[in-house]
Amino acid sequence: MALQPLQNRPNKTVFRNTTRCLKLTEEEARSLDEVAGAKGVPRSEWMRDVILRELRPASAGDASLAEILGVRLLLVNVLRPLAAGQRLTPEAFDKLLDDISAAKYELAGKLASEKRR
Repeated sequence: MALQPLQNRPNKTVFRNTTRCLKLTEEEARSLDEVAGAKGVPRSEWMRDVILRELRPASAGDASLAEILGVRLLLVNVLRPLAAGQRLTPEAFDKLLDDISAAKYELAGKLASEKRR
């Protein structure tokens, strides 16, 4: 039985006592072994990490995605009016930044959830 220290309580341990099984083809098993070996971790640890990462709510990866989406939204919404010969007032720019700040995490969440399907 593997022991795993709790992140917030260094003196406590968690006992993993539930097993889940799956069947793989020979090719899938070889691929699994290669990937886990390349990462330098045991096969079961790699599988556990992948499964738990998929079960966790969106986190740091989505923060990066949200920022990238924010920059893209800013570029599109600033360059489009400029290309059309329009001027962007400081007030309009500030409103645009506020709107993007409010929307980028929602968009990142939607994209991440679509990716998981």
